[in-house]
Amino acid sequence: MHKYTLPFQTIALSLCFLIAGGEACTASAQSSAPPTSLQIVILDGEGALNNVKLRTAHEPIVQVQDENHKPVAGAAVIFLLPNSGAGGTFNGALSFSTITDAERKALAQGLMTNQIPGHYQIQVRAKYNNLSTETTIAQENFLEKTSSPSHAGHPLVKWVLIGAAAAGAGIAIGIVTSQGSHSTTITAGQPTVGAP
Repeated sequence: MHKYTLPFQTIALSLCFLIAGGEACTASAQSSAPPTSLQIVILDGEGALNNVKLRTAHEPIVQVQDENHKPVAGAAVIFLLPNSGAGGTFNGALSFSTITDAERKALAQGLMTNQIPGHYQIQVRAKYNNLSTETTIAQENFLEKTSSPSHAGHPLVKWVLIGAAAAGAGIAIGIVTSQGSHSTTITAGQPTVGAP
């Protein structure tokens, strides 16, 4: 008598169809299949502007996905900063390595800008089993410009209008100027016209 045995996966899939229904089993079978290609999706950090004076930068967050746009857990991810010019460091290093977490995300922690303003790119490489992929994240370091104070707002010189009064042929105006600890008061009375 010939004995026929079914593979374990076929038995498990048949039981799944009987208990949970077809769609749930198909999704489960597809999710267990290893990915055939990878792509990196940038979730945060693309186009970020980082203030050189503050030294802190926008930490990039990426997600590694398979060919069906499903996130991949346990993928190795490395972030690489430029060797020269505008850029920064990850806690003193030019690279940061991590593994995609339970949420299938990878965060480049500890990014700090250097003192050089300008555009730069962070290279991102991901690897899972024998698959790999890479992309870049564009960021910019900027030096915050300080605006020069206007003459009117300068603390050493203030002009204050005291008052004006019109009386017949003339106007009396008083102006006070102050500079440091010295002050001068000029008061004009009735205007007079005469030879120099």
